[in-house]
Amino acid sequence: MSILLRHDQDAIATLTLNAPERLNALSDEMLDAIQSQVDELMTDRSIRVVILTGSGKAFCAGHDLKQMTAAREANDHGAAYFKDLFDRCAHMMQSLQNLPQPVIAQVHGIATAAGCQLVASCDLAIADDACKFGVNGVNIGLFCSTPMVALSRNIPRKRAFEMLTTGRFISAIEAVEVGLINNCTPIDQLEIDTMALASKIAEKLGSAVKIGKQAFYEQLQLPLARAYEFTGDVMVENMLNPDTAEGIDAFLNKHAPEWDQ
Repeated sequence: MSILLRHDQDAIATLTLNAPERLNALSDEMLDAIQSQVDELMTDRSIRVVILTGSGKAFCAGHDLKQMTAAREANDHGAAYFKDLFDRCAHMMQSLQNLPQPVIAQVHGIATAAGCQLVASCDLAIADDACKFGVNGVNIGLFCSTPMVALSRNIPRKRAFEMLTTGRFISAIEAVEVGLINNCTPIDQLEIDTMALASKIAEKLGSAVKIGKQAFYEQLQLPLARAYEFTGDVMVENMLNPDTAEGIDAFLNKHAPEWDQ
């Protein structure tokens, strides 16, 4: 059985972390499998939205501590392995944001440490209303420094720092309140609600969503005036797209657009 499953339905690809016996930990194998699929999706114009979910009773419990412990037996006590591991994980997380397609995390059970980082690295997230989120590495003496990067870019800094230093888990309702996830829903409604959101996005012009997603993350890093200058150029590029002209014409003439992309 593959450690990562992919199912395509219309223009939506669902990637399922499939190591339930290890709570879908981000092992070397899991990181490689996710990265491989993300690399494929990068150029797949037939897919407009990606859903990321997990099998079993948890979304993702973070890094594989058993693998990490085994690496300590190396001559350098695992230093080279750990550096490579965290570099590969950071690359994968950034690749999710670099995808042209929006990525929705469909979260259930728990999302801890790097699993919480994975949720924070997705563009959107919906969780079951009993789900728990934490960056709880501090409880075992390992501060969640890399998960902190994504977390602190999603939620207010004092909430993030509290989670990081206390190891406290937050509920799905609190995760909505602080902006870590978009919504929470009963577990039997989770897949339905996630697919409804994905379908709504997939109906839109793919090239417009692609340019918009790229611009969204880039403008966040810019000063206000430069952000407006940059996004103005993006709007010009978007307006020159023939499919955008078709969309505007369809709206003005009250008919459905016929898009090529």
